[in-house]
Amino acid sequence: MKDPVRIPVIETERLTLREPRITDLDDFAVFYADERARFVGGPADRVATWQAILKMSGHWQIRGYGLWVAARRTTGEPVGFAGIVHHIDWPEPELGYSIFAGWEGKGYAFEAAEAAREAAAEHYGFTAPISLIDPENTRSIRLAERLGATFESETELRGSTARIYRHPLTEPKGRALD
Repeated sequence: MKDPVRIPVIETERLTLREPRITDLDDFAVFYADERARFVGGPADRVATWQAILKMSGHWQIRGYGLWVAARRTTGEPVGFAGIVHHIDWPEPELGYSIFAGWEGKGYAFEAAEAAREAAAEHYGFTAPISLIDPENTRSIRLAERLGATFESETELRGSTARIYRHPLTEPKGRALD
């Protein structure tokens, strides 16, 4: 049997990017119950939210990389998630990110996505990932552009149109993950 993958911890100025935990369920359930989650599989009930957390954890085990929970360093409270996912029907690995209601406009999404992108380049070789974004998800498009990503093309993904935004080349900086 393969040993479980240890999910690395990333520290930023205000956030800890870490593994999903059962204690995150309530915060994720609030996020996934809201209409805002429609771009990432919601709205969803508590059971479907639990399954989404299991998928996050499972992606790490199968691929060796995945989405981190972004939590405030001072309180440990989850504010969203960011990381690299590559589902079997995705054209290539994607930098994905979401921020929970009440945390928008504070720079947490940018901070988490930038840290995840740097870790992806440094430790997993994803130096210029894409983000797959629904054309109606204007907040995600603005964040991708703020991160330096540029529109590349459109594709059909699971019966819907997705815009492909290419992130700029991120050079590895030689930092170790915890």
